[in-house]
Amino acid sequence: MSTPDFAMLSPDDLVTGEAVALDLPPASVAARIGSGLLDVVAMGCVGFAVLFLALVVSIRADDALQHVAVVCSLIAVFLVYPTTVETLTRGKSLGKLVLGLRVVRDDGGTVTAQQAFVRALIGIPEIYALSGGPAFFSCLVSSRGKRLGDYAAGTYVVRDRVRLSLQPPPLMPPALAHWAASADLRTPPVGLGLAIRQYLTRLPTLDPSSRQRIGEMLADRLATYVAPPPPPGTPPWDFLAAAGAARRDRDLARLHRDESLRARLTSR
Repeated sequence: MSTPDFAMLSPDDLVTGEAVALDLPPASVAARIGSGLLDVVAMGCVGFAVLFLALVVSIRADDALQHVAVVCSLIAVFLVYPTTVETLTRGKSLGKLVLGLRVVRDDGGTVTAQQAFVRALIGIPEIYALSGGPAFFSCLVSSRGKRLGDYAAGTYVVRDRVRLSLQPPPLMPPALAHWAASADLRTPPVGLGLAIRQYLTRLPTLDPSSRQRIGEMLADRLATYVAPPPPPGTPPWDFLAAAGAARRDRDLARLHRDESLRARLTSR
């Protein structure tokens, strides 16, 4: 029997930090064109205001200073403005907000300022200098509708208005609670975490032989990230569930500690 489909990561899957695959559909070419046109209109308005302000401020200066003011204005419009907007809105611009789109990393995480900057930088020749031709054809041939800026930044535009339905995470087996509380749990690769989550979710539908064999395969791979190993005779699915539940509880505890610390610092 070959490796099960839930042990593989589809190229179109987005994966959260908890290794949960989210089937968020990519934005269509039409939606990206509409979003891009709205962004161009918004950028044109911002550019007009910035250039007008720069010329007013430097109207009595010499030609060199006016040239510098124009260059700085163009940098602010084409680089600073889109980078700031996408970073502060966690991947959205005016056009994306209107059409329900969002820029995310290839792994599904929130886009960073560096990635937003790369997208804006590549967008200058790709969209504005060449009238959007390279971006249009790149979106057509890409299975995820990526433009060249997305390839360079490692990002992906998805439809944001999608209702998700996630299975509840596996619970901690009571017999392994004491072991898991003191075990050293390192973060496994995203693909392995996803495979374990899907295996535990579909455990009741697997026949006994497949359940045992696949569970042992995943448990062997996860064992390199866990110390000490679980007690002898532990079923592989209990080991996988205990490790996942322990990591989830520790992450939640860390988030609560961070939130409490922020609350104490901001209340002073």
